Amino acid sequence: MADKNLSQLLKWSIEAQTAGQTTENADGTTTTAPSQPTSQLTPEILASILGGPSDAELMIQSMAAITSPTLPAAEKLVAFDNFEQLIESLDNANNMSTLNLWTPLLSQLDVPEKDLRLYAAWCVGTAVQNNEKSQSALLAAPGGLTRLVDMVVDGAEDEGVRRKAVYALSSACRNYQPAMDFVAEELVKKGALGEGQKQVDAADMEAVDEVMNPLKEKIKKDATEKAAA
Repeated sequence: MADKNLSQLLKWSIEAQTAGQTTENADGTTTTAPSQPTSQLTPEILASILGGPSDAELMIQSMAAITSPTLPAAEKLVAFDNFEQLIESLDNANNMSTLNLWTPLLSQLDVPEKDLRLYAAWCVGTAVQNNEKSQSALLAAPGGLTRLVDMVVDGAEDEGVRRKAVYALSSACRNYQPAMDFVAEELVKKGALGEGQKQVDAADMEAVDEVMNPLKEKIKKDATEKAAA
């Protein structure tokens, strides 16, 4: 990453030095360079060059804010938003295990504030999406998938939280058979999936949808009934 940032900085520097200059080509024509560099100095490049915090440090700082006993919920949501953006990167998501961030993240599935529970489920889904290493880490984390299943089937839980929990389960299961088997078994225990339906091929997207879509429909139905009551 440092080499890539250095290359981009060098490219930007050359473009800045030659901006607006006119050069004569071999065929007698002239070419004028753009008046401004076309390359962009991103915050990541500048942070790398100037010694700013690494993504790992930012992830740790965000989680410290999220789990702080003194910060207000509004500030925790900002930290959650930053954390979610960071773990969109496959490398950062995979680094969660090394940084011991799975346990504090999953602990947020149990906090009283529904917005924080929603963001926690959202971050889980982002971390494991198309990422076998993180899917494995979630499966190994005590209570993680079980708690998400509980949230999905809990009719008293907030609708938005339940939907994000379905997203997290769906991302955890797709193309990762161990998680698919575990989740299917948990859904059977909760009565949300028939005993004869628990053999699901995780690589078959339509088969996974046949498990997840009824959960979404049940959430929608529960919300409609709750609104009408």
